[in-house]
Amino acid sequence: MLTHEENELLCRVEGDAPMGQLMRRHWTPVCLIEEVSEPDGAPVKARVFGEDLVVFRDTEGSVGVMDEYCPHRRASLVYGRNEDCGLRCLYHGWKFDVKGNVIEMVSEPASSCMTDKVKHKAYPTHEWGGMIWAFMGPQHAVPEFVPPAWAPTADTRVSIAKALLPCNWAQILEGAIDSAHSSSLHSSDFVPARVGGAEATSKNWLRPSTDKAPRLQVERTDYGFRYAALRRPILNANTHDYVRSTVFVAPATVLIPPNNLYNVANINVPMDDTNTAFYFIAWGDAETTPETETWRKFLRQQVGVDLDERYRPLRNHENRFWQDRAAMTAGNFTGISGFPNQDIAMWVTMGPIANRSDERLGASDLAIVEFRRRMLDAVADFQQGVDAIGTGAQAIGQEVCSYQAVVPKEIDWRSYAVRYVSTKHPQPADQPPVVATDYQVSQ
Repeated sequence: MLTHEENELLCRVEGDAPMGQLMRRHWTPVCLIEEVSEPDGAPVKARVFGEDLVVFRDTEGSVGVMDEYCPHRRASLVYGRNEDCGLRCLYHGWKFDVKGNVIEMVSEPASSCMTDKVKHKAYPTHEWGGMIWAFMGPQHAVPEFVPPAWAPTADTRVSIAKALLPCNWAQILEGAIDSAHSSSLHSSDFVPARVGGAEATSKNWLRPSTDKAPRLQVERTDYGFRYAALRRPILNANTHDYVRSTVFVAPATVLIPPNNLYNVANINVPMDDTNTAFYFIAWGDAETTPETETWRKFLRQQVGVDLDERYRPLRNHENRFWQDRAAMTAGNFTGISGFPNQDIAMWVTMGPIANRSDERLGASDLAIVEFRRRMLDAVADFQQGVDAIGTGAQAIGQEVCSYQAVVPKEIDWRSYAVRYVSTKHPQPADQPPVVATDYQVSQ
């Protein structure tokens, strides 16, 4: 549990809040590339760290991320005309390029020098891994963009499901690093099976364990921490452990243990103190990683089906997340379809900002406790002038990855040699799958 003051420090990101200022030292996703894919297309509204932003792609294909409100009379630029390499405010016709320069003031006299005196707030941008990124920290020291661990190369297939959620970023991230909940909340979709490691089918994921009470071990790192959830495997339980090793990359990314076909990650961007842009990512080789719409359909996160056109879930607290009680009676554990929707129901019902003072934590919450300690320590260091966690020399190394495997008990998970899942470098498995063409669910 945390005190009220600690919880406020962990969760608040708006304005001068220390956590938000720490996060601003990182390149941050603002929206998906698909939202602004068309030159001179409709501008998009975004909100990050409590700032309202407008995102647009100009005639030549460059992307701008700017303060939403025109510096003249503060009308919204989301409704502006995107034309001839600039975004024009509808109110008085002021026009801005992607860097925030005022290139026309049609309401002012031709002799006016006002265009030289006004500069609109705009942030440096970068396109990578299906996302538009911006650096919203101090503009006198913009760091080089470094590809995230889940999009290491330009030809990596990255499929992203996005949802805008009405709750704080930290309770979403805590769900992503919580291995213990998957054995209950996702038990109807993450099915115990007699397989040699986690596997993916078109309908669900399989895991080689029925153990719902993992033993957790944590290793703190400069970039955050990594930990292992150790479970009894279905096969060779006397001599082996089933290891699921998760990586927390500060400030808001989780590298989730993969399956046999593709890697999985999650990034949580605070829109403000009580709203979060949640991105759930499958990535890897094009041959084995699902395409975007296939991924979203699998997760029940399709725009127009599960989400509205602005990526807001149609399932919500008011309609009980479309929970099917008849399905529960028939054996489905939650009655809620889709991995993320099951999580979202838990996160949202905690309230806009979870009250961590009233919690009762147990041994399975070790990673949650470490996350809070790590980030509160990082904020304290940042306030004393130390570089933000995960930046510069503290950045995550390319060799670090999440993994899952059934391994002999004498092997230390910290030193277990693995690579990200790919057709060229599959993760090692110490025991072969039992099944050849179909899976056998353990009873």
